[in-house]
Amino acid sequence: MKGSLLNDAFFSRLEAMSLNLKSSLAGYFGGKHLVKTYGQTVEFADFREYQLGDDIRRIDWNLFSRFEKYFLRLYTDERQMQVQLFLDCSASMGSEDPHKAAYAVAATAALGFLAVQNMDKLSINFLREGKSENPFGTMVGKNAFFRAMGGLEQAMFDGETDIEKSVKSCTDTGENNGLSVIISDFFTESDWKKAVDYLLYKKRQVLLVQVLTPEEIDPSYDGRMNLIDAESVDVSDPRNMKVRITRGLQAAYAEAFHDFIEDISSFCKRRGVGYLSVSTEEPIERVLFGELLKVGVMS
Repeated sequence: MKGSLLNDAFFSRLEAMSLNLKSSLAGYFGGKHLVKTYGQTVEFADFREYQLGDDIRRIDWNLFSRFEKYFLRLYTDERQMQVQLFLDCSASMGSEDPHKAAYAVAATAALGFLAVQNMDKLSINFLREGKSENPFGTMVGKNAFFRAMGGLEQAMFDGETDIEKSVKSCTDTGENNGLSVIISDFFTESDWKKAVDYLLYKKRQVLLVQVLTPEEIDPSYDGRMNLIDAESVDVSDPRNMKVRITRGLQAAYAEAFHDFIEDISSFCKRRGVGYLSVSTEEPIERVLFGELLKVGVMS
């Protein structure tokens, strides 16, 4: 991909970071995420009184000699989570702006790297039309991850994406075992909110990462313009139009854009979903080491 942001320096800056997932998630045994349940690690957590049926091998006999009561030693439990990344590959995400595509790919790669660094299971899904494509399978470990990076950088952005249908078509969505991230500009006529509700129904922790260009946030157009929808394949599409850009039209766009962002933000707050809206003008490091910390996904 032209203008790729992925290199050794990019990943080396992520080495000290980790994903911060909810401790109430179930997950699989053998990972690095501490959860609220007790398990079989070597790190001591607490004591509790023996109950009928408990494993007598966990009785602390030193405490028995002091109190003449049976107590069990409890240890922390660490779990492996499943991290799902959904990358919107519609035309609006990069067919006209390679830097926007590269930015979205870099955000996807960063979250994926943090997942495999935590020994989590990782899948990267391309959302196209009404389907979810997983060209790399389930990845565990950095070797599998870096083998997939070449394919991720070659991701094509074209056509339209139905986010709801695409996410629901994913066949390996687990339940109560990890994080699902949708990376998109959310410029879609599909009901992406139903996709979020579906993931929440599956008891997934959900994060939305919205990638926008400066022109999308604050257009600098003036005068008469031919506005062509990036996802249109027909010149007669009603979304394509000739308009005269006036101050009134600019003000109307600013108000509509504000309402658009506020609608996403309000929806996410009501659902307890993480939401991050970023401009491709911002250095990717600021997003990764600043904004993701604010929404509580990175630690």
